[in-house]
Amino acid sequence: MSDSVELYSKAVLDHGRHPRNRRVIADCSHSAQSDNPSCGDDLSVSLRIDQNDVICEAAFDGRSCVLATASASLMTELLVGKTPAQAKMLFQHFHALAGGDTEKFKDGMEAETARMTVLSGIHAYPVRVRCATLAWKTMLAALEKERSQQ
Repeated sequence: MSDSVELYSKAVLDHGRHPRNRRVIADCSHSAQSDNPSCGDDLSVSLRIDQNDVICEAAFDGRSCVLATASASLMTELLVGKTPAQAKMLFQHFHALAGGDTEKFKDGMEAETARMTVLSGIHAYPVRVRCATLAWKTMLAALEKERSQQ
């Protein structure tokens, strides 16, 4: 029971039940879609990056379990105001956290990394790591291709 409580904290359940930024950005500059066939999650991530190379809007849409939804919701909140390079850095932090790595990053993103720790319990459930990282990997794919390239 304590493992389940750690995995499904109040913050995770809140993001899962009341996701932030669940929509499609019609005028996005970058987007990608990914799925996790082992559990049926299917997500798209859309980003709008302005002329200053800053993510000014981030959203996700699709069908997903509570962990994938919560992770995507939190991710979209963390990305706004970041550059693509910072977004990639946040992915590295989240990927390390999901793997159980407790390394403390010292790169000016400590507050964002601290917010991600609500999902730190997933490292104990390797199958669920794929759910929690799906949106993050989709965000990386979106950064690699501008909408005009799709």
